[in-house]
Amino acid sequence: MFNMISVNEKINVQDISAFELRHDIVLPKVYVDFLLKYNGGYSKQAVFQISPDEGKSLVNKFYGIGDMQGNLDRVRDNLDGEMPEGFISIGYDPAGNEICLGTKNSKYEGQVYFWMHDMESKREMDNMFLLNGDFTSFLDNLIEED
Repeated sequence: MFNMISVNEKINVQDISAFELRHDIVLPKVYVDFLLKYNGGYSKQAVFQISPDEGKSLVNKFYGIGDMQGNLDRVRDNLDGEMPEGFISIGYDPAGNEICLGTKNSKYEGQVYFWMHDMESKREMDNMFLLNGDFTSFLDNLIEED
């Protein structure tokens, strides 16, 4: 069962709407609910499988909205043009790779991917690994670190 051990300051629907407007995106409802409940932070269950070849990693922190280190606005601005279109980074691993969520109205809507920032890619999605088909399953499949 997913359990956050540290969360950021609470936000409201207007904060999320303002974020979406600033970045011209629409977030999936399940992720909006996550932001309203936790607004990012640290999870007790953080380990996930990237792929059989790439092994495991962990969510170092989930980003939030507001004035904190690791906020979605700064991350979105810093990664603009770096990762494939239709994704927003929602967290990162200890190596600086990003956990990404497909935004609404994209062909990846609601899907969770792992973006390896330092992996050579000849095509747009070569350095993206599908973790889960939806955000709730991603959270449910996270496990505690050994």
